[in-house]
Amino acid sequence: MILVVGGAGYVGSHLVKELVTEEDVVVLDNLSTGFEHLIDSQATFIKGNLGDRDILNKIFTEYPIKAVMHFAANSLVGESVTNPYKYYENNVGATLTLLKAMVDHNVKNFIFSSTAATYGIPHVDLIDETQPNNPINPYGKTKLMVEQILADFASAYQMNYIVLRYFNVAGAHQSGTIGESHDPETHLIPIILQHLLGQREQISVFGTDYDTPDGTCIRDYIHATDLAKAHILALHALLNDTQKNKIYNLGNGNGFSVREVIETCEKVTNKKAKIEFVERREGDPAKLVASSDKVQAELGWTPQFNLTQIIESAWNWHNK
Repeated sequence: MILVVGGAGYVGSHLVKELVTEEDVVVLDNLSTGFEHLIDSQATFIKGNLGDRDILNKIFTEYPIKAVMHFAANSLVGESVTNPYKYYENNVGATLTLLKAMVDHNVKNFIFSSTAATYGIPHVDLIDETQPNNPINPYGKTKLMVEQILADFASAYQMNYIVLRYFNVAGAHQSGTIGESHDPETHLIPIILQHLLGQREQISVFGTDYDTPDGTCIRDYIHATDLAKAHILALHALLNDTQKNKIYNLGNGNGFSVREVIETCEKVTNKKAKIEFVERREGDPAKLVASSDKVQAELGWTPQFNLTQIIESAWNWHNK
C-alpha cells in the first residue's frame, strides 16, 4: 500500500490515477489547494494535514504502508517571498513530522516531488544534476532543505529516497476527468486557454528582448501524466532496490518560448489571442530547460507528450 500526501492536487491526482492500476493507495490531503473530486475513486481518502502526528500515526498503524510519495508542498514562488513562514512551516516542518513518523513505523521508502528551482538562475542552456544548487526564493530553498534532510535520514535511519526535480507541469489526463485548476492561476498554458475561452481580457508577456530566438523566455513543459509515470518508475526502483538515494531532473530537453506556447494554443483552439507586451519581471532567466538524460538512462523514463498534445489535453479539460 502506498501513501500519497497531496494526492488531491493537480500533480498528485494524476499520480494517483496512474498508481491505482497497480497498487492500493491512501491519499492524505487537507484540500487547501486540492479537490476531493480529483482523487480517483479507487483510492482511500483521508482529510488531514501533513504535519498532524496523530493522523500520521493512525495511517501507519492501520495500513501496511510500504512507501510514501510527497506532493503536499506549497509551491507559489511569489507567495513564498511574501509569506516565507507558511513555506518553511509546511514544506520543511510538516515534512519533517512525516519523515519522523515514517522512521517510528519503519517505513523506509520515500519519493519526493521537488523542483528545478533548487538551481536558482543557472548559467547553462541545459540544466543537469551536476549544476550547483543556489535557490533564489523561499520556495526553492524549502525544497532543497528537504532534499538535504533526506540525505541525512538515509545515512542515519537507512531511509531510501528518490528526488524528482522538474519545472512546468501542464496538460490534463487523457480521460478528461482531471486537469489543472489553481486559484489564483499563475501558469502560462491555463492562463492562455482561459483567455481564449473569454475568461481573461488579454495575456501579458513579460519581456521581448531576451537572448532567445524570438526574444521571449524559454521554459520546460512536461505533461502531468508523463510526470506521474516518472514517479511510478522511481517507486518501482525503490521497491525493487535497483536505484535509491538519487536525484533526477525531469525535462523535455528542448524548451519552448512564450511566443511558441501562445502560437500553439492559437493553433489548437483556432482562436486568436490578444497579447500585451510588458516589461521583464525581475529574476526571470532567459532560458530554463532541464536535461533528463540521467533519468532516461537509469529509470528508462521518456516523455510521451509533445507541446501540441499537452495543450490539446488541457483545452479538452478547460472546455469541460
